[in-house]
Amino acid sequence: MIAKRIRYFQYASIVVLVILYAVGLVGLQTDSRAWFLAATPITLVISALLIILNMRSLNPSAIVALITCALIGFGLEVLGVHTGLIFGDYRYGATLGFKAFDVPLVIGLNWMLLVSSSGTLLHRLRAPRYVQAALAATVMTVLDLLIEPVAMRLDFWQWAGDTVPVLNFVAWWFASFVLLILYLYLPFRKVNPVALAVLALQFVFFGVLNILQ
Repeated sequence: MIAKRIRYFQYASIVVLVILYAVGLVGLQTDSRAWFLAATPITLVISALLIILNMRSLNPSAIVALITCALIGFGLEVLGVHTGLIFGDYRYGATLGFKAFDVPLVIGLNWMLLVSSSGTLLHRLRAPRYVQAALAATVMTVLDLLIEPVAMRLDFWQWAGDTVPVLNFVAWWFASFVLLILYLYLPFRKVNPVALAVLALQFVFFGVLNILQ
């Protein structure tokens, strides 16, 4: 009975996410675009929350992994924005909501979301953990390639000279790799269909926006 309820909750979570991302995708093509842009942080919070609620093993190691990914990811962004030495010269716009130290708070959640999703995707690969981490970091970097053009048009963030530097993708990969090493080596079950759904939806969402806009 408990297993069945867990499956139902997973299905319901995935349905909610599909509807959420589909509505957002359509809404951005309408005259109500500004309203849907303002809802972007809510979508990220819901995505992260559903990933956490659907984790099979939310033990201390899992909690440490999630919190560490969020905090380190946020810290890297703060250093990046204020120094330009990590990812390049960029600043955040208004779309992603409330900021601390000039970085939207949901950015920490986004790092956690992407690391857990890509880590969940690659953890079953029959390969050493560092190979899994390298491949998952590559998945995250490919997603970032899709996000960057859309992010500038939607005022998620802006790059100096409207050009994304190669440094951004290199630093993104290495930062992702380090966080994924932590995530994959800590002992907890990394089975989460909802995390995989979020990753797939982000690829579809930003892939389609690259075509439409």
